[in-house]
Amino acid sequence: MRILLADDDDDDRILFEDAASDTGYPFRFNSVKDGNELLRTLRLQELLPHLVFLDLNMPIKNGMDCLLEIRSEELLKEINVIIYSTSANKREIDESYKNGANLYIQKPVNYSDLKSTLVKVFSMDWTNYRSKPPKEWFAWLQSMGKHDY
Repeated sequence: MRILLADDDDDDRILFEDAASDTGYPFRFNSVKDGNELLRTLRLQELLPHLVFLDLNMPIKNGMDCLLEIRSEELLKEINVIIYSTSANKREIDESYKNGANLYIQKPVNYSDLKSTLVKVFSMDWTNYRSKPPKEWFAWLQSMGKHDY
């Protein structure tokens, strides 16, 4: 599995990679720190990632703008994009859903929860999320303790 994380926070990128490594799932990991770097990386890769974890609040080009560009480009539009944000704002969740994200995950508050979340994501049958997933499956919010919204 090829994973690409777009997040401007160095600590969040390190924590994500460490937690992903501890899941036991084999993967190839790459990370970028802003939206322009994400799009440049995607356009240059010979093998596209299976999953892109995309922070919404990044400098230079934010996550929502990246999502719109990914969904508008023929070579990129089939990539599974997971919004990965600290926000549980209903407007941002609705906009992410409308703009074609496959899943919305509120960033877990600790390492254990992050690892548990990644285990669930890595073991999912992504065929159910390929197109627009059912709305009730879309948002995984920490305050609710499950994927519901």
